[in-house]
Amino acid sequence: MTREEKSQVIKELTAQLADNNIIYLADISGLNAGSTSDLRRACFKANIKLAVVKNTLLEKAMEASDKDFGELPSTLKGNTSIMYSEVGNAPAKVIQNFRKKSTMPLLKGAFIEEAVYIGDENLDALVNIKSKEEVIGDIIGLLQSPAKNVISALKSSGGKLAGILKTLSEKEG
Repeated sequence: MTREEKSQVIKELTAQLADNNIIYLADISGLNAGSTSDLRRACFKANIKLAVVKNTLLEKAMEASDKDFGELPSTLKGNTSIMYSEVGNAPAKVIQNFRKKSTMPLLKGAFIEEAVYIGDENLDALVNIKSKEEVIGDIIGLLQSPAKNVISALKSSGGKLAGILKTLSEKEG
């Protein structure tokens, strides 16, 4: 690879790092061709981009990026694949489901909305991260709950309330 080609790859990686807030690094070196193909298919179905990258080029792209990747560059040893996703826990779920049949891929680390996770032991925690849509849904549900309670209370005691108001108005008159 020429110096110009490396420079171009670093620029492309830097742009991808800038465009994505959810980045996972994994080791898929132990997978055979068939399993790798299955993993790529699973990623495609989950709307995850998967690419094998050279560690030195990815490290330079991380350095050139405006984002703070913390200790994530320290995981760039051996085989590294990068996964980009729109949903925070999607790559973790794909890895977890894939590992029901195999010990690979191994999670090296993840960068999710400025939080950095290092090591495979974080996989379960990452699987349980809620997506932005799930959090918004939870908040809307919580906000609607008191309003629903007030409305149902008014409906159920509507007859009583009308009777009380009528009695009060008759007493004043």
